[in-house]
This record gives sequence, C-alpha cells and structure tokens, in this order.
Amino acid sequence: MTKFSTNGFSTESPNVDNRESKEKIKDELDELRALLLGVEPNKLHQIYEYIENQQIKPEDISRVLPEAVILRSLQDRQLVEAMVPTIEQAVEASVKKDLNVLSDAIFPIMGPSTRRAIATALEEMIQSLNQTLEHSLSIQSFKWRLEARQTGKSFAEVVMLRTLVYRVEQVFLIHKNTGLLLQHIVAPQVAAQDPDLVSAMLTAIQDFVRDSFNVTTGDRLQTLNFGELTIWIEEGPTAVIAGIIRGNAPQELRLIFQDAIEKIHLRFDNELYNFQGETEPFNLSQAYLENCLEVRYQVPPKTNYTYAYTFIGLITFGLCVWTALTIREQQQWNTFVKQLNSEPGITITKVHKESGKYIITGMRDPLAVDVSTILKQNNLNPAIVNHQLEPYLSLQPEFITKRAEALLQPPQTVSLKVESNGILYAIGSAPQKWILEARNMWRFIPGITQFSENKLTNLDISELEKYQAEIEREKLLFQEGKTDLIASEKPKLETIIVNLQKSNFIAKYLQKNININIIGHTSITGSEQYNLQLSQARAEQIKYYLIARGLNQENITTEGLGANKSLSSSTTRENQDIDINRRVSFKLTITNINK
Repeated sequence: MTKFSTNGFSTESPNVDNRESKEKIKDELDELRALLLGVEPNKLHQIYEYIENQQIKPEDISRVLPEAVILRSLQDRQLVEAMVPTIEQAVEASVKKDLNVLSDAIFPIMGPSTRRAIATALEEMIQSLNQTLEHSLSIQSFKWRLEARQTGKSFAEVVMLRTLVYRVEQVFLIHKNTGLLLQHIVAPQVAAQDPDLVSAMLTAIQDFVRDSFNVTTGDRLQTLNFGELTIWIEEGPTAVIAGIIRGNAPQELRLIFQDAIEKIHLRFDNELYNFQGETEPFNLSQAYLENCLEVRYQVPPKTNYTYAYTFIGLITFGLCVWTALTIREQQQWNTFVKQLNSEPGITITKVHKESGKYIITGMRDPLAVDVSTILKQNNLNPAIVNHQLEPYLSLQPEFITKRAEALLQPPQTVSLKVESNGILYAIGSAPQKWILEARNMWRFIPGITQFSENKLTNLDISELEKYQAEIEREKLLFQEGKTDLIASEKPKLETIIVNLQKSNFIAKYLQKNININIIGHTSITGSEQYNLQLSQARAEQIKYYLIARGLNQENITTEGLGANKSLSSSTTRENQDIDINRRVSFKLTITNINK
C-alpha cells in the first residue's frame, strides 16, 4: 500500500514529515560544509572529537618524540642533563641484573680507549720531560732557584707562581636563601680555610653591599679583589657559585661558571627548592664544580734543543758503544781465562789487571798449548796480555805419553799409552831392536813407573815362527825304494834351504838356536827292517844337502820311522804312482842360546 490513499491524501502523521525534512536539511548542510571546507564529513567529525577531547596519547608522542629530541638537543644541553640521572639509574640496574650485557656492549671500545689512554700518558710524559728540561737547563730556572732559596719557598712553587696565568683554587656552592655551604672543592696543592666560614663571609658581604648601597633590584655582586686573589660570583635562582681565582682570568671563564650553575639548577632543582639543611644530596654536584677548576700557565717560546739532543745522543751512543765493547772484551777475557785454565799442562795461580794490561801468573808445561794460540782463538790482542808462566813438567798422562813418544820414537805399528798409575803400555808390533831399546830407555821418562809389553808383538819372533811353520808344513817325496828325490821336489828343497838360512839369521839376532830334526818315512811295502833303514837313509840324504849348503851339522839330527806314522789314504795324492808316505818331513825346535 502506498503512502497516499485513493482520494489523494497522505496516510502518515505530520511528525514523520518533520523528521524527514530535518534529515534532508542535515544532509544538505553536510554537503555544503564539505564543499566549503574541502573536508569529508567523517574526517571533520574526527577533528571535532580531537578538539573536544584534548588528551595526550602515547601513540601521538611516539610519532614526534625522535624529532623532538633532535630539535631540543640542537638548542641546548638541558635535555642531556635531564636524562643523565635516568640513564645512570638504567645502567646501574642493568649492571646489577647482568654484568655481561654492559661488558659485552663496551668491549669493542675498550681496546681503542686503552690505546688512546696510553698514547695520552706518553704525550704527557714527553711534555713533562720537555718542561723539566726547560726548567732545569735554562737561565731562568737558575734565577727561580735563587729566588726559591731567598724566599724559602720550594722551586716548584716559584715556577708555578712565575708561569701561572690564572688558576681557580677553590669553588663554593652556596644556597642562596640560607647562605649555607652546599659543596666545596679545592685544587691540588692549595691550602684552604674553613669553607663554612668563607661561605658565611661571602653571604655577609653580599648582604652588606645590598643593604648599604642603593642597589637596583636585580643587581648583584659579581667580583671581589684581594691582592692576587679574585672572587667571581655567579648567581642562580636558588644557588650561588663562588670561585677564588689567583691571577688574571679571562671572561670566558664566567661562561664555565654560568654553565655549571645552570646544570646544577637543572639537576638539583627540587633539592634546592626544598632545601632544609641536608647537603648530602649535593655530593653529586662535584662533577659540575670540578669543571670550574681551570688553570692556565704561560707557554714559553719553543726552545730548539736540536743541538743539545744531538750532543746528548752522541754521548749516549758513545757510552753505549764503549759499554758494549767493554762487556764484549770482558766476556772474551773470561772465556780465555777459563779455557786457559782448563788446558792440560797449564796451571793459573793469579790473574789481575795492571796499567791497562792483563797479567797472568802460573806454570806451563813445555809440551802444553801455546798461550798465543788461545789468544788468537778468542780474538784478543796479545799486546794487552802479559803471561808470566814458569816452566814445569806435568805428570798428566797425555804429557807423559808425548815425552815417551819423543824419547822412544816408536814405529808406526806401535802406540804408547800411559795409565794414571804411571805404567807405560806398548801396544802393537815392533822389531826386536826397538823392543830392546825401549826396555832400557823407559826409566829415563819422568812419571813412568813400569813398562809393559804384554800387548806388544815382536815382529822378528813372528817372522821366525812363520818360517818355522812353513818349513814344518813342507814334505819332500822320494822315488819308490830309493833315496833319490822325485825330480819335481828339488825346487821345494831349495826353498826349504833358503827358509832355514833366513831362520838361522833371525835366530842368531834373537840369540836363539834352531835345532832341525829330519824325519824319514816309507810306504808300507817291504819289511819293517828294510823300511827303517830306507827311511833313515832318506833323512841322511837330506841332511847331506843341508850341510852342503852351509847349515851347521851340529844343529841337524835325523830320524827314520819306516812305515810308522803313515798318512791316511785321504791324504794320498790322486796319482797312485806317487805315495805320500815315501817322504821326509822337518821338525824345528827353537831355544835360547843361554839355556
């Protein structure tokens, strides 16, 4: 059904029409407002709500806080000073909670900071050295020393007074309303009076000036002069800084005082406003007051110490070279003395230095090493050494051996050795002649008590024994049933005769006799009687040959054994026509002549 009846009249009440008209008008006003302001209705509604409900929201602050901090930091340092206590408390809480967090954070800067601190310390040390040189070697320093002696002051105090431009010696922090002293600091080596008394006097002077003179409101006492001392006063709303200055301070120093009083008011505003006489909270203000302890000295023109440094450097270098050479020479000398004293045959009794020369006193065996040789080995100049060594005979085994070799002159086949008990051993092989001479000469060698030849071989006896063995090894073979040698045996007989002649010659030199026993043998063929006669005849035949060649018949004997002591078949030659049992052999006996 429509809003209108069939007769053309509305079926709704008049209130409905009014409400629709208001809504329409509102919509039209909103559209007109949007056209005029260029703002959408929803955004405009948000602006109205923000104006009606003006409260600070964390979301809004977070959007502008970084830029605000930067802008405020560019203007002054109040934000920094205000954040210091909070940051200190935060760091303290972090350290108490976990020490490693802060240590890990500052670890990368610890190394560079340490190196920078060391470099700064070295620079300060060098600067202090330069100041020491300037104050110790200059003409002015001697004047100051004279003044210090005349006035009774220390040299350092005179230097400070003469080179000081200005120095802030004391700084007072005074509560403005009560005049009580809050903090007081003093520069090093400054004698201070009672700070409370000084604070009260300053407050009294300010009150006296303010009450006694027609002072404009807001004016204040800034400076007081007392001889070499000047008192500067900087006031704040609730506190005053007073500094006692010696010398002429520049006006820039007031800026430091002003900065300090501003920071103190910023940091301790509540404590100053609610001050009831308790000064302990203001102990932290010392850091600000210490910034006011300025000092400045006269900077003298830089002195060129090039020549002085060069001269000192040359002297130092010369001393170093001289010291090094002296130490090196002393080490060489000690090594020389030690080596000389350890040499066999040298005994040192005294070593001393006299007139730039070393004097050595002692004894030396003529066979010991020459002292000049040891000097050359240690690169020492023989001209600076005077060795007074008396000759003596050393009984050390090596020197006894050298003397024995020099006296006995042993052949190359003999080596001599002396034991600590004085026994001289001859080791090796030597001819009879040398052995006889050694037996007679060893008694003339100092330090020898006995001569031993147990390990010495007589070459002549060895040669004689060699000929003996060769002759006894030979066998002369005969024809069957005859006393004639086989034709091939005749050269062998000549060799035997020559060896016997040589043996007799050696034996005669050795004073020995050689007895030759010629033994005849036969084969087993034939009767025993016949074989004995045949073997004896064969031995006699060989004896005849030997006598004919000059051998002494008194030393030759014969013996016929017949078929006795026949050789076994294994020793028989392969040629069965020659029987090895048909032979003559030799037996030599060597005896001494005196026996």
